[in-house]
Amino acid sequence: MREAVHIGRKPSSGPDLQQLLHEVALGDQEAFAAVYDAVAGSVLGVARAVLRDQAQSEEVAQDVLVEVWRTAPRYRPDRGSALNWILTLAHRRAVDRVRSVEAAAARDTKAALLERTPEYDEVTEQVETRLEQQQVRRCLRTLTELQRQSVTLAYYRGLTYREVAEALALPLGTVKTRLRDGLIRLRDCLGVTA
Repeated sequence: MREAVHIGRKPSSGPDLQQLLHEVALGDQEAFAAVYDAVAGSVLGVARAVLRDQAQSEEVAQDVLVEVWRTAPRYRPDRGSALNWILTLAHRRAVDRVRSVEAAAARDTKAALLERTPEYDEVTEQVETRLEQQQVRRCLRTLTELQRQSVTLAYYRGLTYREVAEALALPLGTVKTRLRDGLIRLRDCLGVTA
């Protein structure tokens, strides 16, 4: 069997984290204390590299070490070393914290923008509606009597073309023509561009 080749610094002759995690999975508090002592600095370093804030890094490191205690039974030695597993937990938790902070900042920004948005001005809306109604009434007076009756029945009373023709005792084609001509005149009078 070949001897393992290590690049960089030699592995420390510290505790066997894999064995310690197995014992932590069984609820051994002394084993957890040994894991804590062995990895706390590295976990804090990973958190600080991602977060760049000492207080948040310490919170994340604490959360990760509690997670190691709770989830030690999930560690699978065939997927990587115990240290890599713990540091992956630390990195993921730190990235989650960054995303959470960014999402909170985005929510705060959105809320601030909504607060600066002027509230709905009911009076202005009513005035604009009245002015528009007056303009429509004025433009309706420019139509011929047959056009005005056709438009009023179709658009204010909701009758179909056929019902308008029956109400006015006119052929359907005549009603359609009067409606089209009346709507074109209204459009021009109101200044609506097609």
